[in-house]
Amino acid sequence: MVACSHFRNNEPCPKLLRLTAERCVGNARHRGKKHPAGDINAATSVEQTSYNVRVLGEDLGLGLDILSDILTEPAFAPDELAREKNVIVQEIGAVMDTPDDLVFDLFQEHAFPGQAVGRSILGTPETVRSFDPAGLSAYLERTYRGPRMVVSAAGAVDHDRLVAEATGRLNSIGSAPKAATPVASYGGGTILTPRDLEQVHVVLGLEGRSFRHPQYHALQVLSNILGGGMSSRLFQEVREERGLCYSIYSFHWAYADTGLFAVYAGTDTGDVGELTNVVIDQLMAVGETVTETELARAKAQMKVGLLAALESSGARADQVARQILAFNRVIPVEEIVAKVDGVTVEAVQQAARDLVAGGRPTLSAIGPASGLDPAAKAVERLHRR
Repeated sequence: MVACSHFRNNEPCPKLLRLTAERCVGNARHRGKKHPAGDINAATSVEQTSYNVRVLGEDLGLGLDILSDILTEPAFAPDELAREKNVIVQEIGAVMDTPDDLVFDLFQEHAFPGQAVGRSILGTPETVRSFDPAGLSAYLERTYRGPRMVVSAAGAVDHDRLVAEATGRLNSIGSAPKAATPVASYGGGTILTPRDLEQVHVVLGLEGRSFRHPQYHALQVLSNILGGGMSSRLFQEVREERGLCYSIYSFHWAYADTGLFAVYAGTDTGDVGELTNVVIDQLMAVGETVTETELARAKAQMKVGLLAALESSGARADQVARQILAFNRVIPVEEIVAKVDGVTVEAVQQAARDLVAGGRPTLSAIGPASGLDPAAKAVERLHRR
């Protein structure tokens, strides 16, 4: 079961709302459940936050009690809040010490400079330390509104019962209309971060497309062809043929009004220039050279992942919630499969050409100083197009 809220969240409220979990379990015991069991979790992405519970079918009410307590009566006792803020500050420190995490945060920040969509989901130590009970309560009141929330469940659940019980527990949440979200504006840029490491970690990307854009599915297929596993072009050329890295992959992150298409790899300082140039070569070549065999393989791989996800009730509940927030309807899996099947070689190639033609690449690289400049020099090729 998932309660999902749509907004560009840059404050770690899901983590701070952990403070409510112990009280939820205590309340469950008071409500007659001697040994309450299940899972409670929360997840935050750039545009959405979800609170998840997994319980037995007979404990639907217990799951909704937990969600409603978190969303309508969060516990922000000052001493507990202080402890949890320190935990989050430690988590931020762990990311700062993990280059293959930090390189993505810096990539996002420089792709969308000065915007909510570009800020780290975790926040900063300064913002986290500044939170107080009054400020957090005001934040929840301002952002957690009925029109921007969805309750979704999958598994052993009756729809009518879910609606009735959720309505009874969540009717205190305000129903003010959604405030307009600022449209994201892709900027691009380069951030080079010297660190005393064994490798240089590189993320190189271009502006992608939103999940509503006509080229969305073509770009998903393109990402699979370019860097979606062991049979992909980048894996074969960069790792298998040249031995330049252990891990390399591409991705397309699609948001409500824009997206990011990028490649990640880590390599030795002496190989950064060659690796970055090979990635750019492949980005430029794929716009003219996609084959029917590659297309068929990419589609099959995507459909396996899509259909396998349906075997998890938690993943299915999450997918339904996100679809309703994005499209105001549940999209049948057959419709998604048809969209993937409808992608042609020409559509993939055109999407690739449009990516490169847009220019304004974003480069984030972390590692020894001697390995950073070769990456930046290689990326100039994309600026000149």
